[in-house]
Amino acid sequence: MELRSVDELMDLLHACRGGGTAPDRDRGAPVDSREHALQTAALLRRGRPADKELQVAGLVHAIGQLLRPGDDTGHADLAADSVRPLLGERVARLVRLHALGADDLVRMHAGGWADATLVEDVLALRHADEAGWTPGVDAGVLEDWRTVLELVSDRARATHHSPGA
Repeated sequence: MELRSVDELMDLLHACRGGGTAPDRDRGAPVDSREHALQTAALLRRGRPADKELQVAGLVHAIGQLLRPGDDTGHADLAADSVRPLLGERVARLVRLHALGADDLVRMHAGGWADATLVEDVLALRHADEAGWTPGVDAGVLEDWRTVLELVSDRARATHHSPGA
């Protein structure tokens, strides 16, 4: 499924309320998928306020589990393929790589498949992903992200349609 509009993406993110609680974590009240997405994005906003694409990658990194529940092995690829048309290549690449282990990322960098900046960005996303399962954290509401999603989508569209892109 390719997401073609911010409205489609927002609908999907709204649908994840109550789904997918923190796996194997005993921290009190469970955190659902939407809360997790909001926490992950908020942590990235705090740590990298200028990097809207990284923040959006944090918001959408787990939508593959919503699109195909139970497919833990392919969720990152599915999410990346779904958001690429709407949010662009960088967001898709961050989402795809977030499921890799740190050792895999180091090997990608050593082999010339990923530059140091990409590895650093993916590690920031992974760290926020792991930290974004904290019960009771007020990470805002999904609607707060609409403007950022539209900005990233508009940039991706402009890049995709520019000469030489």
